[in-house]
Amino acid sequence: MSLLVVGTVAFDAIETPFGKVDRITGGSGNYICHSARHFTNKMQLVSVIGDDFDTNELKYLQSVGTDTDGIQVKEGEKSFFWSGKYHLDLNRRDTLATDLNVLADFDPVLPEKFKSSEFLILGNIDPALQSKVIDQMKERPKLIAMDTMNFWMDIALDALEAVLQKVDLLIVNEEEARQLSKEYSLVKAAEVIRKKGPKYLIIKKGEHGALLFHGNKVFFAPALPLEDVFDPTGAGDTFAGGFMGYLANTKDLSFENMKRGVIYGSAMASFCVEKFGPQRLKELTRQEIEDRVQVFISLVDFDIILKD
Repeated sequence: MSLLVVGTVAFDAIETPFGKVDRITGGSGNYICHSARHFTNKMQLVSVIGDDFDTNELKYLQSVGTDTDGIQVKEGEKSFFWSGKYHLDLNRRDTLATDLNVLADFDPVLPEKFKSSEFLILGNIDPALQSKVIDQMKERPKLIAMDTMNFWMDIALDALEAVLQKVDLLIVNEEEARQLSKEYSLVKAAEVIRKKGPKYLIIKKGEHGALLFHGNKVFFAPALPLEDVFDPTGAGDTFAGGFMGYLANTKDLSFENMKRGVIYGSAMASFCVEKFGPQRLKELTRQEIEDRVQVFISLVDFDIILKD
């Protein structure tokens, strides 16, 4: 089934304790597609770039099943650019530059053939634009998922609350969940957030795994202890891409299958951090993914015998 992806396609400059890159492709839409393509070859990407963006990168996305007709190219303008420096623990980073460029006046317009997509993932952009995308759909997708961040909670809370009423699934990290709900307990936070609209909630806990909530059901997926972590940029979007790509491929929206999707999304995120940018995602084989999923399963697979 087709997966519609709305998000940024950008340039990043990244410095971590383990290396530095001055210019590499990034953006939420980019990472989502690089991840989802390992599960589905029917992706549609809506974004905006300047004429400085590498056309070879677009050709690569096209070659792995991404329809890029929804990407606007602004002649004479520059693509969105972000620069950041990570601390030693990689959980904290300093943003050095955020140049919106073409993103400053981005107006997502869906090509006619995109308006009937069965699955929709809204990357972290202005919630007013997320709403606009949903309103352009001819039929409601089988699943609408969205990402957001603290920034929009600070400056566009009303618009965010409005779009939450239109989606099925929200993906946030634990800090964002607490801010949005005003609850410290993630269980209480999930209850408050789901009352705002989304039936499903995924709370990412970084190196401590992820939680999936639906009704009175909760599922916890561990994070994989990794020997080599070079760059966490895009890991959250990679998780979302793996999760949504898996669901689009299996066409199964049961809670049990969503649990599997969380494991596949976590596996994809664990690959993302092994190299700068989306490079590791480009090199991946399906066998590597399945092998890593088995490692995730082994982390929580155990037998216990209760004795009297």
